[in-house]
Amino acid sequence: MGSNLNYDDMRNLLEICIDSVESGMIAETAGADMVELCDNLFEGGTTPGPGTIQAARENLSLGLNVMIRPRGGDFLYSELEFSIMKMDIVESKRAGADGVVFGILQANGEIDVERTKALVELSRPMRVTFHRAFDMTPDPFRSLESVIDSGADRILTSGHANFVHENIALVKKLVEMAGNRITIMPGSGIDESNLAEIISNTGAREFHLTGRSVMESRMKFRKEGIYMGGLKEIPEFSRKIVNKKRILAFRAILDSFE
Repeated sequence: MGSNLNYDDMRNLLEICIDSVESGMIAETAGADMVELCDNLFEGGTTPGPGTIQAARENLSLGLNVMIRPRGGDFLYSELEFSIMKMDIVESKRAGADGVVFGILQANGEIDVERTKALVELSRPMRVTFHRAFDMTPDPFRSLESVIDSGADRILTSGHANFVHENIALVKKLVEMAGNRITIMPGSGIDESNLAEIISNTGAREFHLTGRSVMESRMKFRKEGIYMGGLKEIPEFSRKIVNKKRILAFRAILDSFE
């Protein structure tokens, strides 16, 4: 199954971050335009397995963007990790993804333009989003120009803050400076309570949200006191999945600004 997404459509675009094909299918039925497919959302997202990518493409007709991140932690990658990113991009392209999402920094926190540019070229004809590694750089305006120089199509940013609503003014400035050269997509902490304000005050046209709710495990027997990740904070008998009602609410808010 391929994508029906038309990036030239003038309506506001809704991207939902997911970690399962099931969540993607819910997002699609609720009116999402595209998904960012990840694994390990507790670590901010890493590359999903090839089976997940292929199953997502076979079951989803909305835009499919695949996270290319070989591990959690920082965005300073070794040559081995860089080669893994290349292989994951090739695999995503083979599976029919519409886009890939990645970010590479230098040790001084600046955008690694050379290696980003190499990955952008390898990714074509897929679209490329430079993710929130952007928010970990010293200067957002210098980084904006660096990402544009790399050839990427979009920047996912929280405005150099934990959450978009904490620095709406910077996101607006980035949108203005970017113009038609690159798309600025706000993401992180956007929900039903602040989406309208962010739309009104940034000038952005594409938005990245999660919209998840907790789903309890169907396990009847539950072994207590053992945690696969070693952390009590990561539950063993519940998981988060996209909530259809929340995505419908996001879609309604976005459409009200058309």
